[in-house]
Amino acid sequence: MIAAQKIAFDMRTVLSARFTWSLLIAYVLVANGQALAQDYPNKPVRCIVPYSAGGSSDFVARLLAQKLTEAWGQQVIVENRPGAAGNIGAETVVKAAPDGYTMLLVASTFATNPSLYPKLAFDSVRDFAPVTMILWQPFSLSVHPSLPVTSVKQLIALAKARPGELNFSTGGNGTSGHIAAELFMTMAGIRMTHVPYRSMAPAITALLTGEVQVNFNSPLSALEHMKAGKIRALALTGRKRLAAMPGIPTVSESGVPGFEEGNWQGVLLPAATPRSVVAKLNQDIVRIVRSSEVSRRVTAVGADIIANTPEEFASAIRSDIAKYAQLVKSAQIRAE
Repeated sequence: MIAAQKIAFDMRTVLSARFTWSLLIAYVLVANGQALAQDYPNKPVRCIVPYSAGGSSDFVARLLAQKLTEAWGQQVIVENRPGAAGNIGAETVVKAAPDGYTMLLVASTFATNPSLYPKLAFDSVRDFAPVTMILWQPFSLSVHPSLPVTSVKQLIALAKARPGELNFSTGGNGTSGHIAAELFMTMAGIRMTHVPYRSMAPAITALLTGEVQVNFNSPLSALEHMKAGKIRALALTGRKRLAAMPGIPTVSESGVPGFEEGNWQGVLLPAATPRSVVAKLNQDIVRIVRSSEVSRRVTAVGADIIANTPEEFASAIRSDIAKYAQLVKSAQIRAE
């Protein structure tokens, strides 16, 4: 009896000691994280853009880097690491130290890649800590002026009359423009022929020269080329019209009810980054993108400011991964 009581006492002592050590370790980790956040950043920060220079992601990254540098007094250096639809740059960040000094600025193709590349070197959810979705931008559904259509309904009618004869260009298989086109064809019940290019620049050139007839592109470039008479913008893919293009309707109000697709930009960190550092970076980025100057520049390119919480961004990524998995499978989209 006495021996049993001694064993029970010893077990309580061990468990109590383990509990105390667990609390102590947790306290130290929290304290270290808070100290790190208070001191962050105390050296230059890298912002990896896993796409080529000159695109919308590069524009957002350089604007953000400029403002963060001004706010912190520490340089934020933008590094373009294109390749494999953004996966090369993403893998660079996964392997970086989880201290907040290497961040990743990605577009919505990040949520498509798990379905296109089943053997990724990382897990798109588990291996990253979302910071914030900065913005969301619709596409402009544009056609070459030689195409005898002036509305989405006319385009659909022509595509149904000539199945597979109309060509649409994209910056590559599985890119956001390709996804938008596939969703449009599915919802409109039409079939056009996909012509992928190495990037969006030659895909736009193909539309301008008449090499292809249809393209989903940036509203800003669409407005510039539309004014020059080089393309005809039929509709926008967002839920509402843009102030910069008030005369251009949405696809949803033009014959494909409920259609909505676009491209988001957001910031990620390595998964093990202390939550206090994630919160600090979220707070600073949200404040910057919601400032009058930055929000004005962002809306000028046809985008909406999102600036959400890490939890909201994480939820959006998981939701998009599931949504695009279904579309990639049904449209039989494969990586190049």
